Amino acid sequence: MGLTVSVVNAEDEEKYADAMAAFKESAQVNDFFSSAYGYALFPTIGKAGIGIGGAHGKGRVYSQGTHVGNASMTQLSIGAQLGGQAFSEVIFFETKEDLENFQSGNFEFGAQASAVAITASANATAGTTGAGVGASGTSDDAGMQKAAYSNGMAVFTHAKGGLMYEAALSGQKFKYKPL
Repeated sequence: MGLTVSVVNAEDEEKYADAMAAFKESAQVNDFFSSAYGYALFPTIGKAGIGIGGAHGKGRVYSQGTHVGNASMTQLSIGAQLGGQAFSEVIFFETKEDLENFQSGNFEFGAQASAVAITASANATAGTTGAGVGASGTSDDAGMQKAAYSNGMAVFTHAKGGLMYEAALSGQKFKYKPL
């Protein structure tokens, strides 16, 4: 007769709760929490680069509000870049099929994928779909960009700290593990 005891790391729970609260402060993002079929939440992704860069973070995947698995994200980039930063990321899945696509194995965002930053920032991007530049002075201004699902997903980032200059091409690769 065995007894299984589940120990929940309070510090772990707090970082997910803090990340969730930061995203929910934006009315635009909050709407996605109530309408999406599921989402993946990464409370901290660390990113650094000098010419060649990388990022990595671990997160949780939720289906209709229930924690159903864990995920990891790895990003490689090449181009003009210098510095380091930490950010949170949430990926919303519009339908059950979109979530299942993410859960099916190794999943990738290409260089053309875009995310809406919900904190004040300045950025420049270049990808296969063209180039763009953006800037905002306050977190309210940052939310002015209209967010919508693209290919069944919507991605938001929240800067936590650091400074990074970059004009680089990158892609994010995700791995999913069910509970």
